Amino acid sequence: MNDPVRIDPMVAKIEANPKYHELRRKRNTFGWTLTALMMLAYYGYIALIAFNKPFLAQPIGAGVTSLGIPIALGVIIFTIAITGLYVRRANGEYDRLTAEILQEASK
Repeated sequence: MNDPVRIDPMVAKIEANPKYHELRRKRNTFGWTLTALMMLAYYGYIALIAFNKPFLAQPIGAGVTSLGIPIALGVIIFTIAITGLYVRRANGEYDRLTAEILQEASK
């Protein structure tokens, strides 16, 4: 009889591996930290638009560019930077841990 609740032995080995739990903890913590930082940057900018338009409307120097433009560019650059940071960690530390987990589970 096929038991649908039965766990694959490979899955059981992976779930029993302490490195798997370390990987999940590190990845979740880092992901939520970056999410919080991104939300702070994005919603902070939106809050400035909503509640302090005169601040963002201040011209920079004698030109027509307002302070809101470089701040918006900063939000975009910040987004690209934290994405790069996540990819770098994922391709380094997380991939290394995943390979170790799979190697140990296949023994």
